[in-house]
Amino acid sequence: MSASAPQFKTRIFTAGVVLANVFGNLSLSWGLKQPGAALTSSPLSYLKALFTPWVAVGILLLILWMLSRMALLSWADLSYVLPVTAIGYVLTVAVGKVFLLEQVSWQRWAGSLLVMAGVVIVSSTPVRTRTRGGAHG
Repeated sequence: MSASAPQFKTRIFTAGVVLANVFGNLSLSWGLKQPGAALTSSPLSYLKALFTPWVAVGILLLILWMLSRMALLSWADLSYVLPVTAIGYVLTVAVGKVFLLEQVSWQRWAGSLLVMAGVVIVSSTPVRTRTRGGAHG
């Protein structure tokens, strides 16, 4: 396998992790804001919400997010995966603004831009700093 194949696989999985997280949370939030899905202190309201279509889609996407994140963490450094997948926070702000019509303050946009700058910096580093045997790479 070429040296760029693991990098490519990691970038594809990273994109999958980010998209599943962003759209899972969007679906969950959208579904919980629909009439009849409001949560109360009753456990029955949670059960009812679980079976609404958008909430169910959100839950399935978040399960996919967790499984793909586990796979990604199995071969890439934690110190790479978490900062790079943080781009999901930036995308979540954008989809909240566009799809949920949320008001986003300049402070939230500024914070999101700082996160994006960190993602750019971290994504320029190697995916793995140790070989499987434990030696530094």
